[in-house]
Amino acid sequence: MPTKIVVKSHGSIRVEGDFELYDMNGNKFDLGGRTAISLCRCGQSKNKPFCDSTHKECGFQSEIVAHALPPVQPKV
Repeated sequence: MPTKIVVKSHGSIRVEGDFELYDMNGNKFDLGGRTAISLCRCGQSKNKPFCDSTHKECGFQSEIVAHALPPVQPKV
């Protein structure tokens, strides 16, 4: 199953499908067999990088609507 990533308005980033998650040092997270996780965007989770729904308590607001990025600029 390909990876699907959904950025939720006023909430988390939901990752579903076939994926692996690593920290900045290249260490792989043990996801316990999960094929779906939610990642924190509000910065207040007690279990970062995973969402613990704290965004509902801290008033995190971020309306997300899909849009196109500008074309990639060639590197000089």
